[in-house]
Amino acid sequence: MLTRTITGVFFILLIVAGIYFNPTIALLLFTLITLLAIDEFYSLTKKSKNLKPLRFLGTLTAVSLMLILGLIIQNNIDVKMVFIPILLMFFTFIFEIYRKNDSPFINIAYTLLGIFYIVIPFAMLLHLGYYSQTNFSENYSYQLILGFFILLWTNDTGAYLSGKYFGKHKLFERISPKKTWEGSIGGGILTIILAYVLSIYFTNLTLTNWIVIGVLIAVFGDLGDLVESMLKRSLGVKDSGKLLPGHGGILDRFDGLLLSVPFVYSYLQMIK
Repeated sequence: MLTRTITGVFFILLIVAGIYFNPTIALLLFTLITLLAIDEFYSLTKKSKNLKPLRFLGTLTAVSLMLILGLIIQNNIDVKMVFIPILLMFFTFIFEIYRKNDSPFINIAYTLLGIFYIVIPFAMLLHLGYYSQTNFSENYSYQLILGFFILLWTNDTGAYLSGKYFGKHKLFERISPKKTWEGSIGGGILTIILAYVLSIYFTNLTLTNWIVIGVLIAVFGDLGDLVESMLKRSLGVKDSGKLLPGHGGILDRFDGLLLSVPFVYSYLQMIK
């Protein structure tokens, strides 16, 4: 428990510091997380005898795509540069011709899935740092990204504690035997309460919008956890990795984020 707590505190401090100081550090932090997460994803898939994704090409594509999207968001490079990682994606088809594997398109699918599953949410999250009620601006603000993380962590913690002390009814036993309805509801209630508190201090969004974001994170954060559990179960592994002592791997820590960010981002786009 002590190891888990120490790792958790260090992890939170790293995230908060990374997004607080300036957008360049935030971009480098998210790129590093992308690198670790995509490498972990391909390590997971290789545990299956039938899967052989193009690990190096996929990792190179993911990291370059994250960096280039981030620099485009910050108006530091021309949007045309995005064609570099796009072309790298198409090289997966060419490389697979020469590998002589039994299931080439499955390998291609998993290679591209890792890129899509990990890079797009983190690029969207970085873009939230430039959000305003009327449009996306050139001025970076940490508030919305930090608020997102606070609500996500609150949902995870609330679900864990509610499930531990009150959990009786299984949420989705086939995929995640430990998750309960009580845990999910408890996490959601706590997240909505904290969304109200955030609206007082982070005034870049209205109370209604913070509440909606809280609901989206509570719902899709839990579903993101289930999606990652489904991936691990299909590959026959318990944890995505061992990088974070007491917490498992990088994907175990960001599973809720990977599914909830697209819904939060889409909502904020629609209300502009």
